[in-house]
Amino acid sequence: MRHRVPAGTHSTAAYLALVSVCFFWGTTYLGIRMALESFPPMLLVSLRFVTSGSILLIAAVLKGARLPRGRELWSTAFTGILLLGGGNACLVIAETWIPSGLAALIITLSPFWMVGFEAVLGGERLHRTAIIGMLVGLAGAALLVSADIADATIGAVTLKGFLVLQLGNACWTFGSIWHRRQPAQAHPIVAGAIQQLAAGLAVAPFAVLVPEHAVMPTFRGIAALVYLIIFGSIVGYSSYIYALMHLPVAVVSIYPYINPVVAVILGWVFYREHFGLQDAVAMVIIFAGVAVVKRYGGKSRSDAPSD
Repeated sequence: MRHRVPAGTHSTAAYLALVSVCFFWGTTYLGIRMALESFPPMLLVSLRFVTSGSILLIAAVLKGARLPRGRELWSTAFTGILLLGGGNACLVIAETWIPSGLAALIITLSPFWMVGFEAVLGGERLHRTAIIGMLVGLAGAALLVSADIADATIGAVTLKGFLVLQLGNACWTFGSIWHRRQPAQAHPIVAGAIQQLAAGLAVAPFAVLVPEHAVMPTFRGIAALVYLIIFGSIVGYSSYIYALMHLPVAVVSIYPYINPVVAVILGWVFYREHFGLQDAVAMVIIFAGVAVVKRYGGKSRSDAPSD
């Protein structure tokens, strides 16, 4: 059985935690873009999660928390490698090609992967309404990237970013399903610490072996990395777990709709990333499709985050 506190205590602290998740995880897309000014993608992912995972794990040990062992430990680590080592690494790579706001919007297609994988792996079958919702969302995604496709050069880069993000969504989804199907007794924050540390260590060899540009330290780049470690990984993840333990899943699940809005606004403010009427319409269509899939694609579930 998973460690879970009955969701029913609608405290002010829980709602504040949810607000912090909605905001801080929305800012991570901008944080990644800024950090990429100084750090190559794989090194950035490795540094972020090795540091945040180590800090959380040390804090857990000092508080006497139970640490997973044996099969549970390896299963938790494997989950982290899929969710963060795969999912977040793909996001970071994609942000070297496409705007942070666009990446945030494309990431919202992940529920389509979730219901699809569930159906293929023996979970709940796809209903007609869920399939319609998926088609609506995909139509929104097509509208979102169609403006760039007209330009051969920009279109090729946008398509490349879109496909890498779908690989990330697939890693994230499979990792989420795997995680749900494994027995676990450790506290979610302890599990999250191990997942982050495992992801950072798994990506480290790629940071060494894959040719990347040299580190070009700037104050903004280093500050962005520190921000990602503290507010994206430690504060954001802990707030997410706290909110999930004290609020209904249906309430907590609003954050994927708010994160892209925050990302788009910050992308425009700091980098003047384009966001026009067509993008706004596409965003609404995608959100509508996601809402239908979440409503009719099976029971609502909430999984460990990838931001």
